[in-house]
Amino acid sequence: MTPEETARVDGLNEFFGARVPGLLGVVFDRCNHDEVVGHIDVAGPLIAGTGFLFAPAVIALADTLAAAGTGEFLDYEANESFTTIELKTNFLGSAREGERVVGRATPTHIGRSTQVWDVIVTNETVGRTIALFRNTQMVLRR
Repeated sequence: MTPEETARVDGLNEFFGARVPGLLGVVFDRCNHDEVVGHIDVAGPLIAGTGFLFAPAVIALADTLAAAGTGEFLDYEANESFTTIELKTNFLGSAREGERVVGRATPTHIGRSTQVWDVIVTNETVGRTIALFRNTQMVLRR
């Protein structure tokens, strides 16, 4: 990673650390215009009664990565912001306690008023895709 990307990742981890993504264990590993990567190490509090990772934790990981990517394309000097207007997740598998779940977000559409991000979430421990996520963001201009 470049020093700029390292600083960006450190800033994201610091910003989200005390917020819901951080409380769920979301950690950013990489963030640039082409890709945002992060992970969750699955711990006991994230396990549903079924013995598998709660689905909302997967959605939180994917949505947070897409949000960080969206921010890469905003003009903060013009006071631009954004909000999620749609998200969809197809679940193909899950994870158990002690496993690592990794999300890789990539931009599908970067427009003037909307952005679309796809996130593939993988159970890195077993090497299987567990979710396909698509997120549409609306760019807000003040």
